[in-house]
Amino acid sequence: MTHVDADGGVILAYWSLVAQSDGEGSESASEGGKARFTYDASSSDYIAYASLKESDVLGWIWEANKEGDETAAEYKARIEADRTAKVQAQIDRAATQATGVPW
Repeated sequence: MTHVDADGGVILAYWSLVAQSDGEGSESASEGGKARFTYDASSSDYIAYASLKESDVLGWIWEANKEGDETAAEYKARIEADRTAKVQAQIDRAATQATGVPW
């Protein structure tokens, strides 16, 4: 995360979401990026860097990446569901394949 020293305003955050199988396989799918922010240090909802919680920044990221009329919560649910579906597809594909040699 990048912030301004003078007032603690956050201007950039890198993020990633990783979904992984909870079985023995190594199936995973990820989504990530960076989000740039502008802020007003005099605003009543301003949160300085030193006072941030993970949930604050994740909320900003979900809000910055939503599409159309989608809410931040809907965006979060959508990308989590998409990544989970990709992991499940990998698991399903692996269940129909085998490795080795016939001798």
